Amino acid sequence: MSNVISTRLLVLGSGPAGLTAAIYAARAGLSPVVVQGIQPGGQLTTTTDVENYPGFRDVIQGPWLMEEMQAQAEHVGTRMVWDHIASVDLTRRPFVLKGDSGEYHADTLIIATGAQAKWLGLPSEEHMKGKGASACATCDGFFYRGKKVAVIGGGNTAVEEALYLTNHSHDVTLIHRRDSLRAEKILQDRLFAHQNIKIIWHSEVAEFVAGGTPEALVGLDLRDVRTGEISRIDVDGAFVAIGHKPATELFAGKITLDADGYIECAPGSTRTNVPGVFACGDVMDKLYRQAVTAAGTGCMAALDAERFLAEMEFEALQAAE
Repeated sequence: MSNVISTRLLVLGSGPAGLTAAIYAARAGLSPVVVQGIQPGGQLTTTTDVENYPGFRDVIQGPWLMEEMQAQAEHVGTRMVWDHIASVDLTRRPFVLKGDSGEYHADTLIIATGAQAKWLGLPSEEHMKGKGASACATCDGFFYRGKKVAVIGGGNTAVEEALYLTNHSHDVTLIHRRDSLRAEKILQDRLFAHQNIKIIWHSEVAEFVAGGTPEALVGLDLRDVRTGEISRIDVDGAFVAIGHKPATELFAGKITLDADGYIECAPGSTRTNVPGVFACGDVMDKLYRQAVTAAGTGCMAALDAERFLAEMEFEALQAAE
């Protein structure tokens, strides 16, 4: 492969975590290279209204925010490359990563490949994304103040999102296809005790129902998994909470992942078990999953990488004396 790019710091991923890491690394003089991946800008490029990112009084658009982050990263000295990495070798330094369009040699690596929310896979669900269907209550719950909302799922995420939504709605329905929840008992106890949450058991969503002008979600058609009977409930917002999948397939067997596939980092840092490899954003954060927390860990990863390089260079200088 003739196209080889060598860099002191390579960033995989171009969402809030990866671009923030690039901004800090570039300002530190590391001349980072960002491989944008198959979804440049990350999940925020599929988000319309953003109302909770600090520094903006008015509602902003997710794609616009990512364009501004990228422009800032490039302005301070980041090189952006559109490519998809197919293989990585972390057993030697510089690390070697091979993409569809080139090969990359990096003294340090920041993994910011993110995670994707799992969806039900219904055509009507796809159609209603951004118009009442969401996969993040903490991101979008504020837009449903005083309205009827539903949460689909039965694990910790679903119960936590249902409880969170009671801050905005007095009518929250949890829909689960079984007759018991998988969530931790303490969360179940809080859910069952909350007077503004009701549960519909043995049911799955068959259809997201649209209506009105402009078009928006007005209801859910539910299928009883025991009888097949279809019933409808009126809702203004529906939150799919059946889990997330971190984009870590490329690193399986190469760095330490937890049972859910998230990258494990040393407590209080972004360091992985491979010296010189760092992780930030949703690929290592299964709890918060917010743009601002992703950006924060991106900053941490850049600082950790800068310190690592400084230590390596100091040790090399001492060895040469």
